[in-house]
Amino acid sequence: MANREALRELQTRLASRLQAARTEGVSVAWLAVRVGGRNLLFPLGQSGEIFPLSSLQVVPYARDWFRGVLNIRGGLYGVVDLAAFIAIDTGHARAEPAGQEPSVVTLNTALDVNCALQVDGLLGLRGVDAFVSSEPSDPDAPAYFGNQFKNSANEQWQEIDLRILSQTPQFLSISA
Repeated sequence: MANREALRELQTRLASRLQAARTEGVSVAWLAVRVGGRNLLFPLGQSGEIFPLSSLQVVPYARDWFRGVLNIRGGLYGVVDLAAFIAIDTGHARAEPAGQEPSVVTLNTALDVNCALQVDGLLGLRGVDAFVSSEPSDPDAPAYFGNQFKNSANEQWQEIDLRILSQTPQFLSISA
């Protein structure tokens, strides 16, 4: 119960910071999340809302990374285990989550895909000023990998282009 209250508190803080960024013109570019042991950045213009992962309905015969269907505000959203999807797509092993209660981040409705991405942790909002360097992703990386960033603590952050991710053929194909 305390985890749900903490998530609601975080959601409220993020929503108020987003509103402040819009009205004050603060440069906030990404929602920072933790997924499968990685720090990822979702562009705010492509991200939707944040919800706790609860009451998930499993879909039989779906791919391993497709967790099931979730009712969010009366709409059905497919839930993708993003860590598992990236692991399969890149050929790396999936790192296990850190024991936190997972959340989902919906894709922006402008992307026209009723999908929510399972994330292991929400790390707040980040702007360009949070990073000291950036470089393009590896040429062998999936097309939806954007730039890589490093912060002053030398932590690596990978930008994920949710628009490109949502249009990749393997992402759109949930049946095994």
